[in-house]
Amino acid sequence: MEPMKNISCACTACEIQHKAARRQQTVHPPFIWAVIVLSVLLWILIYRQLNPFADFVTYTILKLPIKSPMGESVRFFFYDTPKVMMLLTLIVYGVGVLRSFFTPEHTRKILAGKRESVGNILAATLGIATPFCSCSAVPLFIGFVTAGVPLGVTFSFLIAAPMVNEVALVLLYGLLGWKVAILYLITGLLIAIIAGWTFGRLKLENHIEDWVREMRINTSEVPDERLTWTERFDHGKAAVKDIVGKVWIYVVAGIAVGACIHGYVPEGFMTSIMGKGAWWSVPAAVVIGIPMYSNAAGIVPVIHALLGKGAALGTVLAFMMSVIALSLPEIIILRKVLKPRLIGTFIAVVGSGILFVGYLFNIII
Repeated sequence: MEPMKNISCACTACEIQHKAARRQQTVHPPFIWAVIVLSVLLWILIYRQLNPFADFVTYTILKLPIKSPMGESVRFFFYDTPKVMMLLTLIVYGVGVLRSFFTPEHTRKILAGKRESVGNILAATLGIATPFCSCSAVPLFIGFVTAGVPLGVTFSFLIAAPMVNEVALVLLYGLLGWKVAILYLITGLLIAIIAGWTFGRLKLENHIEDWVREMRINTSEVPDERLTWTERFDHGKAAVKDIVGKVWIYVVAGIAVGACIHGYVPEGFMTSIMGKGAWWSVPAAVVIGIPMYSNAAGIVPVIHALLGKGAALGTVLAFMMSVIALSLPEIIILRKVLKPRLIGTFIAVVGSGILFVGYLFNIII
């Protein structure tokens, strides 16, 4: 295989980063801040009206019977859809601004030369704030390895970036509350840190494709860009357009599935197949989740509905993590740079961490 040249992140946010650095500030900053404050106040006012809105549409306009399966499903859909989209837009905008401080190139510079353990923790933490998508998996991996970032540290970043992302966090908060969102954040980071540390101990550098290890880059050539606040706010708008524009259909589809489960699945049915009493439910959830082509936006609303019908928290967390962190499309993409043994080890290590989380929370919660 020929070495890849001119590697760069294909994400829209990264393109905006380079364009914005060359633009002059054209809007007065106080005006921008005033618009943001007013927008947040309007957001809060609308958000508080979502419950009455869902009731009005379901029971007044559509005249569906209260507590009927159809009524419960429709109300679930008309309440959760605007709620999740509003939360998603707000958080993605804020994280988009934050990400203007952490481009993949800057992240690579920060991690290069860091020793393991400290590097694993730093990489997993930075993985949350750095743009990551399937299209950038290969160039990011190549950039990290060729910049001298240890393999274990690289994997900590690559595991944390898709697994612990703002989409999943905001959806979990909006649907299940802060406790579950924080639980997801902590366990996701621990899996990324411990899995990366494990890879560092296994010494599998020889199982990276040869053409990747032969590449060399000069990290000193990465530009150190200084953006104005106006340009950083542009990043937030670009992030909303890019991320929300891509995932909204998954959000709506996931909420629709969740609405059907909420209205029509009998109470306690999920307990029998995804409850604490079924010891095989956690590994089964992981195996089922791996080949699914979905993301946090599509899977979290389904998780919400499953929990409401009696599924165990540990089991559904394991299912969600396997869908996000061990998805088949991601594995196929990484095969371009990893040999089969390293791919297999990646699946085994991350899968073991997910299984541990599933069983742990089924026991303690």
